[in-house]
Amino acid sequence: MENNEKKTIGYTTGVYDLFHIGHLNILRRAKEQCDYLIVGVSTDKLVEEYKKKKPVIPFQERIEIVGAIKYVDKVVPQETLDKLVAWEEYKFDVMFHGSDWKGSQLYQNIEKRLNEVGVQIVYLPHTTGTSSTMLTEKLQNM
Repeated sequence: MENNEKKTIGYTTGVYDLFHIGHLNILRRAKEQCDYLIVGVSTDKLVEEYKKKKPVIPFQERIEIVGAIKYVDKVVPQETLDKLVAWEEYKFDVMFHGSDWKGSQLYQNIEKRLNEVGVQIVYLPHTTGTSSTMLTEKLQNM
């Protein structure tokens, strides 16, 4: 890529608690569609506010794990669910999210607000059969 070409900046977020293949799939697929991928990792405080539970893996460890993934160019804390706040700071061109959220009331609102500033939302296939919640339940039942 020549230096005068505009690079596409991508953005995605997640808790990334008990990192699994679904997380890796989202990061890989997102990076395939942008030149520079910024990943927001939800802080413990944010997770407790909206999921009403504490992550198994502490924030500092989750951010280090995500930052070590080869598809990630920059890792940042996600302190709010308001994606427009993140856009104001990082000026990304496209936001990636799992397809399991497509059509939800929350994401209809996010899509509308981001479209107003020219950001496209790309929904990536959700990996069925695995989730951090399922892993947590399995560990508790062992």
